[in-house]
Amino acid sequence: MAAKREHAAAPLEAALTVPVRSDLDLVALDEALEKLGRADPQKLRVVEMRFFGGLSVEETAEVMRTSPSTVKREWSVAKAWLYEQMRGH
Repeated sequence: MAAKREHAAAPLEAALTVPVRSDLDLVALDEALEKLGRADPQKLRVVEMRFFGGLSVEETAEVMRTSPSTVKREWSVAKAWLYEQMRGH
């Protein structure tokens, strides 16, 4: 099982080539993520693991010791919340 979960480490240069929309306000995104963390730290963890960490729903559920349905719900609500926060910028 452990071998199944091992991932090759990506070089920093490759990690920095993740495409980002040119009109994305990174400062506003950072502020929105900070607000989310203050309002609901669990949702922030889900965003960090799913978006930034690239974990699947199942992997995130395992790390957080919760169910995949909870992760799906938290992910959905967090994305909607962040979208609303970013619309104002």
